[in-house]
Amino acid sequence: MKKEAVFTENAPAPIGPYSQGIVAEGRLLFVSGQIPIDPETGELVKGPIEEQAEQAIKNLLEVVKASGGSAENVVKVTVYLTDMKAYAKFNEVYEKYFAALKPARAVVEVSSLPKGVAVEIEAIAVL
Repeated sequence: MKKEAVFTENAPAPIGPYSQGIVAEGRLLFVSGQIPIDPETGELVKGPIEEQAEQAIKNLLEVVKASGGSAENVVKVTVYLTDMKAYAKFNEVYEKYFAALKPARAVVEVSSLPKGVAVEIEAIAVL
């Protein structure tokens, strides 16, 4: 898969671990929102945002992996947080998984999420 970051000085520089845009070619995979449920136990991860983010990202990447891809194939991520004060701590976890060419990304604060979790993540990947 060919993908490259898009950067222009005519738009704001990224203020976090993401690219302004990604140009990609290939098959598209739309990954539904993933919340921090441990797939082995079916139980929610109810710890701090770092633990919830870790599990939600792992779940998302397992869907990508099952489709033949990896974190490198992810081109767009949307993150839903119930508390924007958790943004920096979320980014610390996120950067461990998306360290190379960072996907385009949006982070949105919402009033609540399914099962009372603190984070939900969806993505688009090009395979």
